[in-house]
Amino acid sequence: MEYYNYIKALHLIFVITWFAGLFYIPRLFVYQIEAIQKPEPDKSILGKQFKIMTKRLWFIITWPSAILATIFAIILLILIPEWLQQSWMHVKLGFVVLLFAYHIKCHYIFKELQNDVVKWTSHQMRIWNEGSTIILFSVIFLVIVRDAINWIYGVIGIFVLAILLMLGIKLYKRIRSKNPKA
Repeated sequence: MEYYNYIKALHLIFVITWFAGLFYIPRLFVYQIEAIQKPEPDKSILGKQFKIMTKRLWFIITWPSAILATIFAIILLILIPEWLQQSWMHVKLGFVVLLFAYHIKCHYIFKELQNDVVKWTSHQMRIWNEGSTIILFSVIFLVIVRDAINWIYGVIGIFVLAILLMLGIKLYKRIRSKNPKA
């Protein structure tokens, strides 16, 4: 147990860098999708640059962070196995599975865009970008509040957050259509 705080700190550091990657990669996908729609030479120049940026972010920061966050989480669960008997941890692990599903879907999108296959619009990718935000809010509130959480208010809060995010995206789209440089 003397190493608990170090392991917890490392777990949190890699969770933060993992989320940083998951927040930024869909944003780069948005830019990459928009670059594909530009005329030459912008299309080629920007497309090449965004491919390099996404590849570095994905393989140097995001994937290693996901793996290291998971390793340190497993070590924490080995150190404190009682957590596995608590309902908040079951819910948290459910969100972690959801986060990995989101991560893997981002990986498929990454691979498609690296091959110039575009199946998403930039607007759809902006909405997709909020998935990791909703998971992050859910996990943070769950871990901090734990058993004291009122599940009804928690679920309502997540839906309110999702609605506010969608309204923000719609507002941004409206502003951007009036002013394309925004």
